[in-house]
Amino acid sequence: MDFSLTDKELMFQGQAREFARKRVRPQAMEIDRSNEFPSELAGEMARMGFRGLPFPARYGGVGAGYLSYALALEQVCAASMTVGAVMAVNTVPEEAIYRFGNEEQKQRLLSPLAMGEKLGGISFTEAETGSDPGEIQTASRLEGPDYVLSGEKQFVAMAPAVDLSLVFARNEGKGLNALVVETASPGYQVKEKYDTLGLRGLATCSVTLDNVRAPAVNLIGEAGKGFEVLLDAITLGRLGVAVEGVGLAQEALDVSLDYAKRRKALGKSLGRLMTIQGLLGEMASRLEAARWVTYRAAFLRDQGRDIKHESSLAKLFSSQMSVEVTRMAMQVFGSFGTVKNLPVERLYRDAKMAEIYVGIAEIQRSIIAARLLSSK
Repeated sequence: MDFSLTDKELMFQGQAREFARKRVRPQAMEIDRSNEFPSELAGEMARMGFRGLPFPARYGGVGAGYLSYALALEQVCAASMTVGAVMAVNTVPEEAIYRFGNEEQKQRLLSPLAMGEKLGGISFTEAETGSDPGEIQTASRLEGPDYVLSGEKQFVAMAPAVDLSLVFARNEGKGLNALVVETASPGYQVKEKYDTLGLRGLATCSVTLDNVRAPAVNLIGEAGKGFEVLLDAITLGRLGVAVEGVGLAQEALDVSLDYAKRRKALGKSLGRLMTIQGLLGEMASRLEAARWVTYRAAFLRDQGRDIKHESSLAKLFSSQMSVEVTRMAMQVFGSFGTVKNLPVERLYRDAKMAEIYVGIAEIQRSIIAARLLSSK
């Protein structure tokens, strides 16, 4: 197996690294402090093609593939997991349309998202659902040329900023419908903005749908088969979170190395202490393992493979790794690790969010176990 990256992949990685260094990192602390959505940076990523990296050029994308997407996302997340999450969240409705949409939908709905003309999100979670789609209460009924949706969604990322939202609602018969809704539609109301522990600035809110109309031509896949759409598209969401964990853990290691070299203790560099070396070595080994599990999932997606199992593995391992690596970074920094004008404290909070959102760790374990138990 060849573990080297192609010149094209290295190019996208380098472009993202430079963008992260010059534009994202200087604003990361303020985005976290203010909890305001980074609209300007979201626009810059659109102009650079970062919001359509995996998808074919005929649908407005760059055609770079999923591994290049992961490489670029990792660099942005090292500077700010929130800014990287804008890329990752937008990719979920894109993936749904690309995999399940017809040709007309790909041209009309996917192209503006991939080109960065519009920003997309996903609305699934409700008060009673958790991760159980069978408990979704938001309803959709067909009235003439439109579906009419009513209900309330929670923890909708980027809710005030998105132009299109992939909404999952109960079908009139049975099952779920996956409908692309224009957020400017009458009755689509963004409500409470959550003041979250981490991923601050992602503008996560609750949303009410009060008889919102979506054209029937915006139904992705078949009526009642929306859960299939969700299962496939959310693999990209889990892959994105795995990449986010790798990116922020790399940043935690980098700042820890820099601090260990500069900080003096007992008359010598902190990095010469065996306890600190032990922490740094453990951080690096866990990070590298998570990186290649994550890259492999992206590689398999580029081969056209179903990665439901692999994306859950990557999401579980990488998110847990990021929590542990940032915790160890705090140990390296000592009391300074808790100071808000240094990055470690923010990285620690963001890492915990990676472990929870897009399916908590317990859900990922159940998915992995179900695959193991069903195999021959």
